[in-house]
Amino acid sequence: MPVLVASDLDRTLIYSAAALALTMPDARAPRLLCVEVHESKPLSYMTETAARLLTDLGDAAVFVPTTTRTRKQYQRINLPGPEPTYAICANGGHLMVDGVSDPDWHAQVTARLADQCAPLAEVQEHLLRAADPVWVRKHRVADDLFAYLVVERELLDEDWVKELAVWAENRGWTVSLQGRKIYAVPKPLTKSAAMREVARRTGADLTLAAGDSLLDTDLLLAADQGWRPGHGELADTGFAAPSIRVLPDRGVLAGERILREFLGAVRGAGAGPEPGA
Repeated sequence: MPVLVASDLDRTLIYSAAALALTMPDARAPRLLCVEVHESKPLSYMTETAARLLTDLGDAAVFVPTTTRTRKQYQRINLPGPEPTYAICANGGHLMVDGVSDPDWHAQVTARLADQCAPLAEVQEHLLRAADPVWVRKHRVADDLFAYLVVERELLDEDWVKELAVWAENRGWTVSLQGRKIYAVPKPLTKSAAMREVARRTGADLTLAAGDSLLDTDLLLAADQGWRPGHGELADTGFAAPSIRVLPDRGVLAGERILREFLGAVRGAGAGPEPGA
């Protein structure tokens, strides 16, 4: 039986320059590989060692990139290793199969959202009315599924985020603050539901997951084994569970550590050897 590895991307496996956390002396910094270019500029990185580990993981297991990014944002990432057959985008709103969104899955998701939570238009209108222009830089809607704000973090009123979370909770939505983005996401829109669907399709009897943010909570809890790094929203809140290993590593080296952990678990399941990298 195959092992399914569903991993968050941003600040879990790939890192912007601001999130690298290169705290070691310059001469000891790891060599980096750029895995995303946006508007002709390098945007996201992983270590070269992590790239080799991910290539080996792709050969040994069903690797499923699992992200809150939209399809367009995901498709500009160029990960090393075999091209994944499956990818989860828009926090589970799109199940990509060979690079194309599965229409039946998307229809199931949109029907569930319409039935279980307040409409996107209501949330979007509230964000436009309530957010302070002093710290908001952009209002965005992602794939007609959820909304997010790009903010100036140093000017942001943290109490406003807490108030937004309470408002959203009463309407079946959840709020997550990640770096410079405040996400408002319907509760039924989950990475875990899409992961279970991929597990069903592939016949995987072991699921592994990693993530750093509140929006990864359901994914980590749904997997047989999970890992979270020493940075991010979950680390800030002290999130832990019996099936989740809390790693001390922070920044881009956490991504490398997570891939080693994945490979160790895959090897332990008899699904393939751990590389010597």
